Amino acid sequence: MILSDRDIKKAIKAGRIKIKPAPDFKEQLGSCSIDFHLGNKFRVFKHSDYPHIDLSGSVDIESIMQEVTVPKGKSFTMQPGAFTLAATVENLELGDDILGRIEGRSSLGRLGIVVHSTASVFDPGWRGHATIELGNLGVMPVVLYPGMRICAFVFEEVSSKVEVPYWKKKGQKYAGHQKSPLASRLSREFKKKK
Repeated sequence: MILSDRDIKKAIKAGRIKIKPAPDFKEQLGSCSIDFHLGNKFRVFKHSDYPHIDLSGSVDIESIMQEVTVPKGKSFTMQPGAFTLAATVENLELGDDILGRIEGRSSLGRLGIVVHSTASVFDPGWRGHATIELGNLGVMPVVLYPGMRICAFVFEEVSSKVEVPYWKKKGQKYAGHQKSPLASRLSREFKKKK
């Protein structure tokens, strides 16, 4: 069941959902979601240095990306067809009986900006700043500003507490108190098979 605005507030008060810094409900809380803000760190591909991405692990994916930090008061421009990873300002921690689902904002979607390619679910037990997969599907560049509301989280109760929360899951790749967007760690799966 998706949590309503009142149930989101109850879950935050009970510590089942932890958001830091604490949200401003008047600005961020919707009927059944809560908005998160865009951080100032972006991870972009160094596409002119590498001809392709090889998931076998022969090239560390971290090395084909670079982190860009946008200074206070400056912006980040998403060109048409561009893809970048970014992180939210907010740190999110989910209890063992609740999952989060990241969604784009309609106002940005109408400009062509999407905030997730496929990774919309944050499992029970998630901890950290959410990495978002920004893309510009539009035909014009769009200027984004750190601190702007970039996405919304919807929360759902699972049928019972999970046996293994995400942060305890063997082989999990992204849980923790990350402050910057992390590159794909898919090549780790290939390395394990060798």
